[in-house]
Amino acid sequence: MAGNAPDGGARQSGPGVKIARPFGIPVFISPYWFLIAGVFVILWARSLERSVSGDLRYVVAAAFVVLLYASVLVHELSHSVVARAFGLPVRRILLYPLGGFSEIEREPPTPGREFLVSAAGPLISLALAGVGFGLLRAFHPGGIPGVLLSQLVVANLLIGVFNMLPGLPLDGGRMLRAGVWKLTGRPSSATVAAAWAGRGLAVAVVLIPLALFVRSGSQAQVFDVLWLAVIAAFMWTGATQSLRASRVRERLPELQARLLARRAIPVPSSLPLAEAAQARALVIVDHEDRPIAIVSEAAVMATPVQRRPWVDAGSLARTLDPGLVLSADLSGMALVEAVRRSPASEYLLVEPSGQVFGVLAAADLDHAFAGV
Repeated sequence: MAGNAPDGGARQSGPGVKIARPFGIPVFISPYWFLIAGVFVILWARSLERSVSGDLRYVVAAAFVVLLYASVLVHELSHSVVARAFGLPVRRILLYPLGGFSEIEREPPTPGREFLVSAAGPLISLALAGVGFGLLRAFHPGGIPGVLLSQLVVANLLIGVFNMLPGLPLDGGRMLRAGVWKLTGRPSSATVAAAWAGRGLAVAVVLIPLALFVRSGSQAQVFDVLWLAVIAAFMWTGATQSLRASRVRERLPELQARLLARRAIPVPSSLPLAEAAQARALVIVDHEDRPIAIVSEAAVMATPVQRRPWVDAGSLARTLDPGLVLSADLSGMALVEAVRRSPASEYLLVEPSGQVFGVLAAADLDHAFAGV
């Protein structure tokens, strides 16, 4: 499975092992990929018993898995290249056991661009399937190149068709979202519609095959049922996350730096911590009362009470780098992005005139963000 996943501003940890940087876009592989890839190699090797003899079938199966995920990478690169052509920053591409996604930092600003970015992946997968089908005539169907190529044709065809299903988190879901957005003019309503369509598809992925098995009287294989359940769970989870992200985006304007600010208490660097430990927002100032650093509240709380008379406030402060000085007028996603660019525990808020307004604690922002 593949799809593009615009970022909602949440901080994320390292995604996995970096393997390449095509077009300047970092590509990572999830650590779990290697485990699942090994399982795929064994399963495909067993299916090749009639066409490839001996241990060579494991080599062929491994080659197929590598080429399959190379196809997924091309699929994701198409999303990323189109997104960058529209001026949308692409943070990275992640390949994981079920496929991959392109982490695009901002939502496309128009439904038309949303549609084009989303459609690029499935279209390139279908194009790869078409090219592979055309090349099949050049190879003997029973030979190893022919076997590999025929399987890649089928795989890319399935990737392209499946990802065009109209429901989030699939590419087709984002295409549906673009269409509803165009008709209604409301991106949040479009997200809700596409997410619920994705939930419906998740249920159908499990129920329809099982209904066909029951109707035909054949027995469903345990592996097939588990595989369908994993895909359905992935789709349901992705659709649910889209619904939550939509609700967060609707209420993001409620996040205002001014409302979250703490009063800034200016203190000299040499002030003993015991004389100011009750204040929650200490700003170190120089001899001209200009702010030069912010005291870490976490560091203050970690300092034993009996040691505070001998600890200077300046020793627990962080120098005010440019990224730690924010406008007090910031709100919504602009505020979230400003904090994400320069991770810290405290930020100095200033008026447009440069006058100090207060201190924004990351803990207060996180608490407010979780409550929106």
